Amino acid sequence: MKLPFARPKIPVVQLRGIIAARPGMLNLEGCAPALARGFALAKKSRKLVLAIESPGGSATQSDLIGQRIRRKAEAEKIEVTAVIGDLGASGGYWLACAADRIYASRLSIVGSIGVVTEGFGFSEFIARHGIERRTLTAGAHKRRNDMFAPRQPEDTAFTQDLLDEVHEMFKDWVRARRGAKLTQDESQIFDGGFMLGERAKTLGLIDGFADVEQVVRELGGEKAKPVWLRPRPPRGLMRLILRNTVEAALDVAEERAATPILR
Repeated sequence: MKLPFARPKIPVVQLRGIIAARPGMLNLEGCAPALARGFALAKKSRKLVLAIESPGGSATQSDLIGQRIRRKAEAEKIEVTAVIGDLGASGGYWLACAADRIYASRLSIVGSIGVVTEGFGFSEFIARHGIERRTLTAGAHKRRNDMFAPRQPEDTAFTQDLLDEVHEMFKDWVRARRGAKLTQDESQIFDGGFMLGERAKTLGLIDGFADVEQVVRELGGEKAKPVWLRPRPPRGLMRLILRNTVEAALDVAEERAATPILR
């Protein structure tokens, strides 16, 4: 029996932070329980909201989370709405595209549909200081893009091909999810640049302007309230370690050097 004073509840799953396969960062393992709980609660209203605050990160984790959301939404017949706060760029926008509708602020940072990998070159430095590098490998390309060796043209070409392939997957995902809402001039959409929400709406990357509270009321009525679901933070010693900003910065640097990053 429905109580006369009961307020409709709309589950809101928070997806916040750098996307990376590291404890304490935004990844499938960390957010899966919150997503599962959100979809379970959404069975009554058939509505789920994603609150996104992310600059992007791992292409793999972005895809894993996005695909998990779409599978659950289609299997449970749940309408998913994404709300971008300050930032939903690159991998963050990839996550937003898992929703059926996307909202943001006029001043939100949106887009950045591109891919990057970064690193440093120390070959001249170690040669200048008489440092001898000793590395043994089995496999001709085991040490591609070795930061302690001179850059090889074939390594650069290989990496560029890989980045282009990931970029095409990103573009295909956006096209599949946004469809006819996108404007015809894709050169302004897929150039890797970020933009404000105002321009993103003009290009069809978002559907309108709203915050979580407004979306919840739109979905559930004026008396509806959000039920916030957040990934659980690491506990114990790992939690203390992750509070160290230097450690976090090193994690991000390593992630960017080793894998294609959506940024």
